[in-house]
Parts: sequence; structure tokens; C-alpha cells
Amino acid sequence: MLADRARALVRAARTAPVSRQATLGTSKRLSLLSGATLQTSNRDQLASQWLPRSNGSTTTWTYAFSNSARSAQSAAAAKVQTCRLTHRATSAFVHNVSAHRRRGAVDSQPPDRELPQLGAFPPERIRNFGVLAHIDSGKSTLSDRMLEMTGTIRKPVADPNRLATEEAKNEQVLDTLKVERERGITVRAQSATMIYTKAANDSYLLNLVDTPGHVDFSSELLRSLLSCQGAVLLVDAGQGIQAQTLSVLDEALSRGLTVVGAVNKWDLVKDDGRGEAAVQELSDLLGCDPSEILRISAKTGWGVESVLEAIVERIPPPPPIPSEGENLRALAFDSWYDSFRGVVSLVSIHEGELRKGDSITSTTTGKSYPVLDIGILSPGELSIATHLDPDSRVLRKGMVGWFVCGMKDPKEAFLGDTFHLTTAPMPPLETFKPLKPMVYAGIYPLDPGGFGKLEDAIRRLTLTDRSVTVNRESSSFLGQGFRLGFNGSLHMDVFRQRLEDEFDEEVIVTRPLVPVKIIYKDGTEKTIDNPADFPDPGGLLKVTQVMEPMIRATIVAPDEYMGAIMSLCTAHRGIPISQTYLSTGSTSSASTALKPRVSLIFSLPLSSIITTFHSNLKSISSGFASFDYEEAPYEVSDLVRMNILVSGQKIDALCTVVHRSQVQKEGRDWAARLREAIPRQQHEVVIQAAVGTNILARERIAPFRKMKLLSKQKVGKARLKERNMCV
Repeated sequence: MLADRARALVRAARTAPVSRQATLGTSKRLSLLSGATLQTSNRDQLASQWLPRSNGSTTTWTYAFSNSARSAQSAAAAKVQTCRLTHRATSAFVHNVSAHRRRGAVDSQPPDRELPQLGAFPPERIRNFGVLAHIDSGKSTLSDRMLEMTGTIRKPVADPNRLATEEAKNEQVLDTLKVERERGITVRAQSATMIYTKAANDSYLLNLVDTPGHVDFSSELLRSLLSCQGAVLLVDAGQGIQAQTLSVLDEALSRGLTVVGAVNKWDLVKDDGRGEAAVQELSDLLGCDPSEILRISAKTGWGVESVLEAIVERIPPPPPIPSEGENLRALAFDSWYDSFRGVVSLVSIHEGELRKGDSITSTTTGKSYPVLDIGILSPGELSIATHLDPDSRVLRKGMVGWFVCGMKDPKEAFLGDTFHLTTAPMPPLETFKPLKPMVYAGIYPLDPGGFGKLEDAIRRLTLTDRSVTVNRESSSFLGQGFRLGFNGSLHMDVFRQRLEDEFDEEVIVTRPLVPVKIIYKDGTEKTIDNPADFPDPGGLLKVTQVMEPMIRATIVAPDEYMGAIMSLCTAHRGIPISQTYLSTGSTSSASTALKPRVSLIFSLPLSSIITTFHSNLKSISSGFASFDYEEAPYEVSDLVRMNILVSGQKIDALCTVVHRSQVQKEGRDWAARLREAIPRQQHEVVIQAAVGTNILARERIAPFRKMKLLSKQKVGKARLKERNMCV
């Protein structure tokens, strides 16, 4: 009973609409058993929203409601002052609050902000756009400044510990995951609705999508563009056009989006001409006049107003509503799981209207659901179902918003799914298909008994990352686990860290493997994503061809590094395809950034770049080279399976598939690393790398010397010496 009351309090705090009819000084208390609370890893994340107060063996967590976040429902829940929870109820309670906290639903909302009057925005006053760029070009910073300038989020209070010259700013507001803040990268595309007032009585509803810049998260970029009519292409003034700039632009143009060019970090531009060179490169790429390229500094806010004006003036609105009216068609392009509400779907309304109480049907599963709540992300969840204005309780054509429909099973949520009214069936819209996985790895729980918990964590996490494929597998040494497919090695590492951060799951990840195709003599074809399934030398006699995936890699760097880059690609079995100068620059310039820049295209095996290729590329180019790749057809290759044996026993989790030309080096490296990793034992440990029966490398870990035998041997030698002296 107490647990139910606690959940009601959390649910009221989360769904309370913002209203001017605020009751000041509202705070609620909830006493939790300190042992259960302190065992959660999310305590630091809760600290800014839930304030702890220790009193003996009990910790009281005080939740401070926003002055404007009060409703009749939350007022009823306010009667709950204190309660004690069981360990299980406490864990669920804290996990739900922390998950909601990660989505930034409360903290960034201005205390005096009203719910927007959505009824005042017909389709011609709506703009849907994304922010595209290479890594570290300032996409998230630009999003922060636009959210501030439109009043969507408040500017933070100045920190007295900062220098007087340092202005307090919001940083990474839309990067809500812990891994995003720690690594400084965008992992998931995030949406936010803003209201931009260009002049008196001239306001626009802007739906912003902040997209990832790394190639491993291209699926996030593809699905986020489903709701856009335009994009802002951002370029670093100090770096100019980079590899990922070209790929994201190609994707935007292929979807017919209107692109607005902008050069960021103008506050760092010196009088060396690098900034204007970047403007010229971008104008040549977009085929426009250099005067149309915006010059901005997202960090300081200089020029960001011109970006908002360009979005309104250049990016087209959604198509107008026909006079005869339309039935609902809503495209789901994101979703996440809430412990109490179930699946929350983020949709773009292509046709018709969506209200609370409607009955909607999925075109993918055919199941029908009642709409329990609707709202917008701004940037946290704002419910509009109880808006004072009846015209603002509706999601109309061109708008982006979320809805809750009581969908409890994450397996029923599909990205690219189309929802229509149950009473008015409609054909599906353009669907979304995630990119095929390019890297596979085995993931096992560190605790052998934690398989069920890990399975539930993976099921919930893949709801927000549909590009990950999941299959069960088992290992004779690691037990039950999963074989997961990812878009790249960084994608795999981020997924592992999210399991640890969001679900407290410590896992073992095996060496990544790219999918390999095997064509047998009888004509059958098989795709291998697990090294244990690759045939041994005897099994290869039944095979006609072994094929590995290739990529078309694009490398952009100053031409002075071309020799070293070509040597690196050749060492990784690369074949050059083309070489194009992006800018002439000045060969006599002392600045590397002003020298001629070249775009190199290489054909490379995917397996050769998933480990150290990117770091080596950055090292030999002093950080100036940028790298991007796209999938290419499979090619015939000479691959073999390398087994690792410890004391004569094969370790299936350490098997791998490598090219025959590199198997000797790989075997020696693996044996040497395992020799350092395996602790010394009372018996001899022999480590071997082998292909079939051919031993490639061998390392030996000597046993501990047995001191008792040594002492007996010493006594025996002394006796023998005495006997010899007597003789």
C-alpha cells in the first residue's frame, strides 16, 4: 500500500502540467531505508532533484516541486508525507526517478513558463529541422543557445566560484545520457519544441532534432530525419569540410531536405584566412553564394539569432491541410520505456490530428490502443492533455509530440511504425529500416546467475536503440549470454557503458567480429557472426569461397599527411580508389589548417578498422584527419579461424577469424597478452595460438616453486654430502 502511494507521488510529479495557477512553497517528503537507497548507483544523479536528509538509520529524500508544477492531481498526492518501502519497492522507485531524470523532464524548465498555445500554429507556421555536422563541430552547443534564446530553457544562475569573466551557460541540455556527458558526444538524436518570436504577433513553432555526428550512430541520424523538412549543416571554422560532413549532407539531400549552411566557432577565427576558407568550402559544397553561409559562435551566442531567422525564412513548412480534411497518420521515429506508463512513443503528425482518448491502431502489428496522454518535448516531457485552451490539447499536422497508449511490451514498439485512427484505416507512411550490423560481439553477465536480469536490461535498452540485433548464445566457459550486432566498435562500447550506467549490469564483452559469408561447393551460402561457427581447416575443404565485408572509406586531411595515411591504409589491406583536392590552400603557409586539403577514398576490409585504425589515423595526422565510411559489397578473402588453447583446452570465447597474412602476428600478440593477464598457478600453464593443428605461438607460465620439496631436497643433499665425506 505504501509503495503504491509512493508511486502515485512520483507519477504526479512527473505528469504535472505547468500552469500559471501555481501554489508556492510545495515540497514533498519520502523516507526510504538508507541501506537500499545508498546501494543505488544513481544517487548523484538524483541529488539535484531529490535532496537527502539523514536522521539516524533513515534517509529522508525531499522532492522540491517546481513552483509552477502543481495540479489538482499532485495536490492530492501531496498528502503523502513519509513512508517506508521494501528493498524491491525502493529500487524500483529510485530507478524510475533516475530514468526520468536522465530525460531532463523537470530541471531545465523556467519556473514561470506557461504551456504553449499550440492552437495558434497552423502548418505554415511550423518548421521541422535537424542539426547536422561532423563530430565536435558544436551541434549540441548550438542547440543549447537556440533553446535559451527562444525561452525554452532558462539561463543558469551565475556560479560564485567562477571567474567574473566566465558567463554561466547551459551545456549539453539535450545530451541527457551519462555516457554522452562523459565522452562529450551525442549518442541519441534528441528532439525539442521551441517557440520563436520573430516580431510582434509573428511567432513560429520550431521542432529541433539534435543528431549524432559519429558514423557508428548513423541509424539515429536516418530515423531523426523522417520528421524534418530541412537541416542546418554546421562546419567547424578551424577544420572546414570533414568526412562526416559529406555523408550527412548526402543523406539530407537524398531526402529532399532544404539545407542551411553555417560556419561555427567564429570566435576562434584568427586573421590567417582559415575562417573564410571554411566559408568558401561550404558554399562550394552547397552550390550557393558565400554570403548565404552564416557565421556564428554557438559558445558565445553571437550570430545564433541569424540561424533562427534563416530556419524560418529558408526551410519550408509542412504541406498545408487540404480543404476536405485528413485522417490521422502519425509516424513513430523514437520511443522509450517508462516503468509506470509503459512505452512512450515520439511521433511526427503527417496527417490529421491526435487527441487524448482517441483509439489508434498500429499498421505494423495491427493492435489497437487508447491514447492515455499526449504532449511535447520542450526539452522535457510537457503534457498538453489538460491544457486550459481546448485547441491546444491536440497534436496537429506538422507537429512533433509524444503519446502514451498503455503499450506495456517493448516488443510491440517499432520505429517507423504508422498509427491511424481505429475507425479510419490509412496506408503506412515511409518506414524506417535500421542499418545492418557491421560488428558482432558476445555479451555475458559477470555473475553467471544474472542472465535473466541482463536479458531484461538488453530488451529495454534496445527499445531506444533499434540498430542493435540480439540473439541468444552459450559458451562452455562463460555460460549463457547474447550475440549482439552493432554498427561499429564505438557503438558497441557505448552500449556496454549504458548497460552499466542505466541498469547496473557488469558484463563481459568478447572480441568483435565482422559477419563473414561462406559459399559451399553445393551452392549453399551461410553468414557467420560467431567465430566458433567458422569451419576449421578440414571444413574449409567443402568451401569454394570465403567472403568478408568491405567498406568505402573517406579520409579528409591536409596533403602533407597523405604519404603516412596511404601507408597506414595499405598496411590494413586497403586499395586506393580516388584522390580529390577540396581546397588549394597555401603550401608555404606555416599553419597546417591553411594547407591544401585532400579527400582520399580507399577500399578497406571492415575487420581492419574496428580496433586501432582510427586512433592510428589521428596519431599520424596530428589530429587533422577525419574519417568516415559506408558499406561496400563483400569480396573474396583468405580467412582462417585462430583458436586459443590454455593447457591444451580450447577457449571458445577467445576464438577469432583473421586474414591468413596476419594470423602469425595476431597469434603471438594474443599469447603474450594472455601470459600477462593469467595469474601464476601451482601448476604450469601453457598458452597456445593455433590454426587447426598448427601451433602459431606458445607462451608458458611457470608454476610456483614448492618450498617443502626444496627443503627436503636440501636435507637430502646434506646427508649425501656427509656420506661422501665418511667414505
